[in-house]
Amino acid sequence: MAELIITNDNFEEEVVKSDRPVLLDFWAAWCGPCKMLSPVIAQLAEKYEGKVKVGKINVDQEIELAAAFHVSSIPMIVVMKNGMVTAKSVGYMPIDKVEALLQK
Repeated sequence: MAELIITNDNFEEEVVKSDRPVLLDFWAAWCGPCKMLSPVIAQLAEKYEGKVKVGKINVDQEIELAAAFHVSSIPMIVVMKNGMVTAKSVGYMPIDKVEALLQK
């Protein structure tokens, strides 16, 4: 399953009301480290299909969501469980570090 595109319109349904953990990738098309992280996020979406929802939030298009999460640097990874933030990290990370965030 590919990553979900998370918007202000589907955030409540896909993230807050999700019955499984959600990994969110805040990114932008012009961001070099975001481009490096993108294949890692795609791998995780495939690896954890059915166990973890993986969503991407374009900070240039979803300004309200970026502001709500106080995004000041990208890429920013946020892990949410039961509608609550359980882990957050900024910058590129290899797949094992992102997976460690999911375990928190």
